[in-house]
Amino acid sequence: MRLTRYFLPVLKETPSEAQIASHRYMLRAGMIKQASAGIYSWLPLGFKVLKRIEQIVHEEQARAGHLAMLMPTIQSADLWQESGRYNAYGPEMLRIRDRHDRDMLFTPTAEELITDIFRGHVSSYKDLPLTMYQIQWKFRDEIRPRFGVMRGREFYMKDGYNFDLTKEDALHAYNRHLVSYLRTYERMGLQAIPMRAESGPIGGDDTHEFLVLADTGESGVFYDSEITDLRFGDRDIDYTDMAQCQAVLEEFTSRYARTDDTHDEAVFHERVPEARRREARGIEVGQIFYFGTKYSEPLGATVQDRDGNQVPVHMGSHGIGVSRLVSAIIEASHDDNGIIWPEGVTPFHCGIVNLKQGDDEADAACEALYASLTALGLEPLYDDRKERAGGKFATMDLIGLPWRITVGPRGLKNGVVELTSRRSGESEELPPEQAVERIAAIYAGL
Repeated sequence: MRLTRYFLPVLKETPSEAQIASHRYMLRAGMIKQASAGIYSWLPLGFKVLKRIEQIVHEEQARAGHLAMLMPTIQSADLWQESGRYNAYGPEMLRIRDRHDRDMLFTPTAEELITDIFRGHVSSYKDLPLTMYQIQWKFRDEIRPRFGVMRGREFYMKDGYNFDLTKEDALHAYNRHLVSYLRTYERMGLQAIPMRAESGPIGGDDTHEFLVLADTGESGVFYDSEITDLRFGDRDIDYTDMAQCQAVLEEFTSRYARTDDTHDEAVFHERVPEARRREARGIEVGQIFYFGTKYSEPLGATVQDRDGNQVPVHMGSHGIGVSRLVSAIIEASHDDNGIIWPEGVTPFHCGIVNLKQGDDEADAACEALYASLTALGLEPLYDDRKERAGGKFATMDLIGLPWRITVGPRGLKNGVVELTSRRSGESEELPPEQAVERIAAIYAGL
């Protein structure tokens, strides 16, 4: 993409309402624009990042054997009244009435609706296990929406639901989700720590939330520093293998990690050596639940088991805050100049900066780089504006592309361009073709 043809309404000044780094930079980088309190339009740059994250979620859900679907954002209140949650959910649920005076709601979550789909089409244990998910806009009427998309009223979320014959099978689905989420977050350049949590209005006794460490996190976190050294991405896990999934869960959960809501100081000191005790802040980016027959019993979601008996299925749900992850990644990865995108979610794979727009040699070199990168399936952002060099560098730093190729007459006389890492700030002079090869090699491994 050429910057002269792109819609990138960057701001030089920080809007007064932005209190945290991600909100400041998302507004300044032209990623979002507030439509009303807690509700945002996603502009082209922000939308590209949102779709990158969504694609990773889809790929890891498919790897785990889960089936994508899509349910409506507006639900009938009837199912929620049937489950007993309609009055219990609270004022966060936006309740509305249609022209026929029927009670409706803007979905905050979809346990009832997915259970209704299941009970209408599945009747035998032979059709289990089954896990379906969607990525869809949700609405929760936060009393004090703040921090941009971190705590908005409208948000983009992956919510998945598993149906299993027995508790053992459902807990395997729970462990499988924990493993798939760890891989998902790693691909986004995040270290997400799974922690035992409260289930809230979803219900159930077993639940883990995933927190990304950041100074602006909502929760206090107490943890064993060894947990941040654990990595999952390179492991070849068979998601159908109960033992493998259980082993991964135990590896992560055997190390102490609690939020301030569940922290036990005595246990922390007993289990974790002083040198490894850490306190920080964390941003929740996902949560998984096992809630057994909480919804299947009242909604009549039963199957015939191997002995011919009708039994309620065991269920769980699993959420990832896709839009919230955009903010969380920025909170975990930025500096005073702007965003620093991990390669897995960057909106463009690299930036091309022409130091002397209008110079025949510099223009030709930039065009050649742009064509070479595009031919390799990469998306460069070419700053072809007639703008001073300092302004171009400031824009690239603000929007956070991981790599920048700088082209100028002086370097071209020596047959080189400059390749710069946004994260480290280190630069290297290379012939243009080698710079292209280096960028291609970096993304080939993702």
